Amino acid sequence: MSFFKEFREFAMRGNVVDLAVGVIIGAAFGKIVSSLVADIIMPPLGLLIGGVDFKQFAWTLRPALGDTPAVVMHYGVFIQNIFDFIIVAFAIFLAIKLMNKLHRKKEEPKAAPAPSKEQVLLSEIRDLLKEQNNRP
Repeated sequence: MSFFKEFREFAMRGNVVDLAVGVIIGAAFGKIVSSLVADIIMPPLGLLIGGVDFKQFAWTLRPALGDTPAVVMHYGVFIQNIFDFIIVAFAIFLAIKLMNKLHRKKEEPKAAPAPSKEQVLLSEIRDLLKEQNNRP
């Protein structure tokens, strides 16, 4: 088997394609949730804490000297990323919970089908035979 044929079989396997689709959808979903955090949730939260934008929080470890730029630790960006992660994780949790709920509804056992005419007739014969055998 040639190398390229082996690779093609590997790449076209269902799991690999499903994983690729999942990664692409996950990246798009991550952008949507990041926008939700940055554009919808953080502005009111910043307003509640006094109009402060988390991304502005930083510690200057060494100020700029001449052409050398300042060394700055942007811990506000880190805080923002923590909020992003928590909200993304919560959104994914809710999506998976919804999918599991929908999946369970599909798998609910259906009512047993009505017995066929033959099964009903055989059951009646069985009951009659039991009745005859139980008589003294």
